[in-house]
Amino acid sequence: MSDNNHNSNNISGRSTSELLENVVVVYRSDTLKVGEIKNTLHERGFGVLLAIAALPLCLPVPVPPGYTTFFSIPLFIFSVQMILGMRAPWLPVWIENKEIKRSSIEKLIVKANPWLKKIEKRLQPRLTYISVHTWERIIGIFTFVFALSIALPIPLTNFPPGWGILIMSLGLLSKDGITILIGMIVGTIGVGITMIILALLWMGMSLPTFY
Repeated sequence: MSDNNHNSNNISGRSTSELLENVVVVYRSDTLKVGEIKNTLHERGFGVLLAIAALPLCLPVPVPPGYTTFFSIPLFIFSVQMILGMRAPWLPVWIENKEIKRSSIEKLIVKANPWLKKIEKRLQPRLTYISVHTWERIIGIFTFVFALSIALPIPLTNFPPGWGILIMSLGLLSKDGITILIGMIVGTIGVGITMIILALLWMGMSLPTFY
């Protein structure tokens, strides 16, 4: 029992970048189930799981069709749970049993961690008079809206909302209200860009070949 408490304390004291590195150390198999990753990180609650779900959406790498829509599913699930005030994250069995290649996770961590570490150095507790639980509910509302934008199959419009969710989640983990607000602004700008593109499409305008 004391060992479990000790491990839990170790995990709660680590940064998000360190926790991500720990995932590939704990599991040595070629594939990891989503549920295994969630269980490794569940002591940190919604913040770290939101960060992991948002990370693949923040990297400028080529992705297959349906990729952003798939990653928006856990964002929807977590955001609704946060809005409802649930204390522990839950995922349906079919998502928990989804397998991800260990090599893919390692590549993601190698690309993301230098950026994460730069952001983490600037984080500090701010606006702490607002409780973490209240922040979770507010972030849940914004994440739900941002996830709607991410789920739309419009190329490259997932970056700003994805970054918005990632920044908010890092702010939540560090109890940094200023960073949470920055994440809300970044994501809202992204949603605005998506709305403009949708309006152009609705008016029958052809988008640049970039899209």
